[in-house]
Amino acid sequence: MPIASQEDASRSAYAAWQQAVAGVLAKSRRVDVADLPPEPEHLLDTTTYDGVTVSPLYGAWGEGDENPLPGQFPFVRGRDAARDVNAGWKVSARYGFGQSDATIVNRSILDGLNNGVSALWLKVGDTGLAVEALPNALDGVLWDLAPVVVEAGAQTSAAADVVFGILDGVTVEDASSIDVRLGAAPLTARFAGAESVGLDDAVELARRSVARPETVRAITIDGTVFHNVGASDAQELGAAVAAGLEYLRAATASGIPVGDALGQVEFRFAATDDQFQTIAKFRAARVLWARVAQVVGAPDSGGAPQHAVTSEAMMAQRDPWVNMLRTTLAAFGAGVGGADAVTVLPFDAAIDGGAAGVSKTFAARIARNTQLLLLEESHLGRVLDPGAGSWYIEQLTDDIASAAWNFTQAIEADGGYLAALESGTLAQAIAETKATRDADIAHRRTPITGVNEFPNLAEAPLAPSATTSGVARYGAAFETLRDRSDAYLAANDSRPLALLAPLGSVAEHNVRTTFAANLLASGGIHTENPGPLTASAIADAVSSSGARIAVVCGTDKKYAEDAGAIVVALRDAGIEQVLLAGPEKVFAGIDGPERPDDFLTAKVDAVAVLTDLLDTLGA
Repeated sequence: MPIASQEDASRSAYAAWQQAVAGVLAKSRRVDVADLPPEPEHLLDTTTYDGVTVSPLYGAWGEGDENPLPGQFPFVRGRDAARDVNAGWKVSARYGFGQSDATIVNRSILDGLNNGVSALWLKVGDTGLAVEALPNALDGVLWDLAPVVVEAGAQTSAAADVVFGILDGVTVEDASSIDVRLGAAPLTARFAGAESVGLDDAVELARRSVARPETVRAITIDGTVFHNVGASDAQELGAAVAAGLEYLRAATASGIPVGDALGQVEFRFAATDDQFQTIAKFRAARVLWARVAQVVGAPDSGGAPQHAVTSEAMMAQRDPWVNMLRTTLAAFGAGVGGADAVTVLPFDAAIDGGAAGVSKTFAARIARNTQLLLLEESHLGRVLDPGAGSWYIEQLTDDIASAAWNFTQAIEADGGYLAALESGTLAQAIAETKATRDADIAHRRTPITGVNEFPNLAEAPLAPSATTSGVARYGAAFETLRDRSDAYLAANDSRPLALLAPLGSVAEHNVRTTFAANLLASGGIHTENPGPLTASAIADAVSSSGARIAVVCGTDKKYAEDAGAIVVALRDAGIEQVLLAGPEKVFAGIDGPERPDDFLTAKVDAVAVLTDLLDTLGA
């Protein structure tokens, strides 16, 4: 079929789809089709935290130019044209985090390398290995086969001296095949309030690294520090690029040629369980840095490596097993998006000390095998940029790149990265996004399985110290409520309780009893459902349950017929607070004892409501 005919057929099919959508929307909204907007499908649009519009359908009508092949500017399809598709991305694992015994770390490293790990991330310093222990920890590692990333904070220069000393004694056929990242991150560490070497020290390390025969990158631009406190995807990318510009200025001002300076940075970004956002995010990140390289006159040097780390912010303490699924989706997104290396955090990383009864070796093995399944069984690495050509992914990539570039320009307009740190404008912009996301989660517009949706109250309570610091975890507000419930359970041998008061048949009350039970459980409140109640049966139900609060559940029609009497009966039976699962409009104009104290709907701020209920119950 000729191309023109294909386009005509596509547009004709889209017009038919538009009509079908209009019919469904008109029916669901109880309006006439003529009363809908000219393009009614846009009523189904959603908007991301970056202001990017996600449409319900994409097609050839929005198709742009085909992007260049991998390894070519602007590297949207990948920085490495010759990446081994039989190996895929590098499977990275962390070592030395919370472990200072070099012998144990070395044993873990060699075991990991023998079981699928292909890149090492080593923690050195206060909560990791001693600098002088690096040779022992890395004994037996084949440097030309496994890239090594060092994270040493304020001891980065000392760690680099040791690493260079080790490399001086390594003999391989091609020294450039040895890939080392020294992890100097003064600018992003400053945002996070973490210790690091100074900017001048990082530049000096870059100068020394350029002179090495191995492939050594001195500087890590760690975008996860922005993500972990609430940044959107575009904010994370935009702030990271702004930090990169600061490094480039410092490096070139010291006399390092711009091409060499570009070759001294790697990026670390968070990968989340929003797989399409993650795919587009990593593709967009390459476009952004390529643009920087183009502007400074070295476009061919704009392919910086990307290290993806599964998001700490998305990890839940409650029902932590669900994190296995979250990290699987995140690794999928990062891999398809073209990340060079991916680190999957253990599923219980949000819990201090790990989940009760779970060994660290088990958690690490599951994290490693998550990637191996994606690579070895799902074959995700066998095609370079498999998302290319998807109308949705291509458009989302462009939109995220545009939003991130705008954020970088705003930082530059504020005087640059360091100036934006000093003025607080960077932190303020991220805080505003965090506040919006927190509101969405509190209102349960954004679901977190096992936390604000489908919680498991039967799971064992967490230890009181099971907290992590420095990360704005999405489910933290609800998990604080669950902590209060755990404390109440320890003191009273039972959880805070609410009585459900169903009206009518199961068909009439089931939707709202399920809604109410799920909502209250997300705050650690157990519900007791005695079955359909009449006013005469209320007293016995209240007495046998011992409840102090109750939730009336039924249809709007049932409320109009019976709810007033039920509310009065509940009060007479000793219930201190009566709630109703449904809209307030049902009781419009009704005051006095027949009116419920509050109304539970899908639009309520669940965190605020549950906090008040726990206060009432003394939790």
